[in-house]
Amino acid sequence: MRINLRWISVGFALAMMAFIAFYYPLEITQSANRLVVAGTDSAAATVRFGVIGDFGLAGAAEASVTTLVKGWQPDFIVTVGDNNYYSGSAATIDQNIGQYYHDYIYPYLGTFGPDAPSQTNRFFPTLGNHDWELLTCKGGTCTGAYFDYFTLPNNERYYDFVQGPVHFFLLDSDAREPDGITSTSAQATWLRDKLAAAQEPWKLVFLHHSPYSSVPDDGATPKVRWPYAQWGATAVLSGHTHNYERVMRDGFAYFINGVGGVPIDGFGTPVTGSTVRYDGAHGAMLVAASESTLTLQFVNVANSVIDTYSLAAEPPAATPTNTPTLPVTTTPPAATPTNTPTLPVTTTPPAATLTNTPTPPVTDTPTSVATQIATPSETPGLYYFPQIIR
Repeated sequence: MRINLRWISVGFALAMMAFIAFYYPLEITQSANRLVVAGTDSAAATVRFGVIGDFGLAGAAEASVTTLVKGWQPDFIVTVGDNNYYSGSAATIDQNIGQYYHDYIYPYLGTFGPDAPSQTNRFFPTLGNHDWELLTCKGGTCTGAYFDYFTLPNNERYYDFVQGPVHFFLLDSDAREPDGITSTSAQATWLRDKLAAAQEPWKLVFLHHSPYSSVPDDGATPKVRWPYAQWGATAVLSGHTHNYERVMRDGFAYFINGVGGVPIDGFGTPVTGSTVRYDGAHGAMLVAASESTLTLQFVNVANSVIDTYSLAAEPPAATPTNTPTLPVTTTPPAATPTNTPTLPVTTTPPAATLTNTPTPPVTDTPTSVATQIATPSETPGLYYFPQIIR
């Protein structure tokens, strides 16, 4: 019988495809602006992004920060507000934003060049108080230059998206927000529910006003001191004060990053938990995230690393294994004695003389000893390196 090798090869290939499809199914989901393929080796498993704040004032300072950030070749850019100084006007928005970041924005409606080459938005802004100046809201719907310029998810004032192992939550911390800014507001309820449902290892919250700050007067906004850690957030990133600071409260990090282009503020008395303070030069944050680690750095325009903060993801809980129980065997009940008839008694001959049989020596049977092996517990590590404190 002749065997056609070509058809054997085709059959083998089809069998392998069926095997792979059954044992290694792919889950494909369309997250915001990126196709994520779970179960494959994908670049989406690791992301690097820049964070800029209080940057939207065209000039040499903003240009220097732009050069710094684009030099990292980040996957995308997130802002912490005040994108368009001083009044959020349509007359200045393209000059303050598009002039520097048009190649990250999609769709880009300005005049400074082409939009994002991938036709995928890679610029995610947060509303700041200067962006709010000329906005109007009616019945929960807001209009103005900011909403005309950007195309964003949800109601565009606060929204979330996923990139790789990070879930991003961008809030509106301005007092003019129709859904409120207190911990019991509609916006806070939205965040709490979204955080509870998120499955990614890293959950970062962005807003403009800082919950804590070492800048006096208008530095901190107590109304936005929500229970972020209790709700499941990894860290909070904000701006508003024009300097860089990291505040640690109960092991939870608050970053203030407001030196993206406007004049720099000094500090007052350090608040409780203020770990790093820097007002020496403009700069931005570079964040790198994988499934197992998250590293946030602040870098100034001289390319000096001012602060580095790293976290390790908690290992997944061990899945208990069910040990099969051996079947129990039942011992049959003892036999019931029966009455045996007595035979007639006969005379028994004398008993034989007993002889002493030597007893074999007793040997000790070794007893097995159970060894208890301690299983080390793994606690997520928290590391941060020497900082420059000014």
